[in-house]
Amino acid sequence: MLTKILIVAVLVLIVASLGSALALLFRKDGEKSRMAKALTVRVALSIGLFLTLLTGFYFGLIPMHGIR
Repeated sequence: MLTKILIVAVLVLIVASLGSALALLFRKDGEKSRMAKALTVRVALSIGLFLTLLTGFYFGLIPMHGIR
């Protein structure tokens, strides 16, 4: 149950970072470096989540449920 909460929390952070970058894109004050940082955070969170899921599957912490 804790892994599900962690996964959902990271997904919410990814979407929030993407929304922040979108909001910074439409602003007129020219803060492109903040938008780039928000997108960098999103990419880092996505890669971290992917690696965490792969590690959890490998060590058996997350059970695999395939199509039978």
